[in-house]
Amino acid sequence: MTDTRNAPYAALLLRVSLGGLFLAHAALKLLVFTPAGTAHFFASVGLPPALAYVTIAAEVLGGIALILGLWTRIAALALTPILLGAIFTVHGAAGFFFNNPNGGWEYPAFWIVALVVQALLGDGAYALRPGRADHVAPTFADAPSR
Repeated sequence: MTDTRNAPYAALLLRVSLGGLFLAHAALKLLVFTPAGTAHFFASVGLPPALAYVTIAAEVLGGIALILGLWTRIAALALTPILLGAIFTVHGAAGFFFNNPNGGWEYPAFWIVALVVQALLGDGAYALRPGRADHVAPTFADAPSR
């Protein structure tokens, strides 16, 4: 049975953590690799260089949306293709473990699972725009068991 008293805070913790990870990942592309360097890397793995700028923007906007609780379910699902792309273009060939040379697909795959869990959970506590499903009145089935 799900503890409905704590579930909103679990969703909040997951939401803010995922958002922070996306902002950190975007900051790495912006401040360390630079947007031009990121575009060059995208081209080196066969992707259109312009996709690097779209990816950076999606990571920043999606990260902010998750942290603030704005369209959480949509943001979580919309960020999933970025990580699938990372697996299929870079990390997949490196094997499973992320400490392999070029980083394996273990971490991006777990990140995808966490995003899907967030989409299933919804906004959680302290969201600026909680979804309708987060405001559904409890039913008799939600009553605590004795």
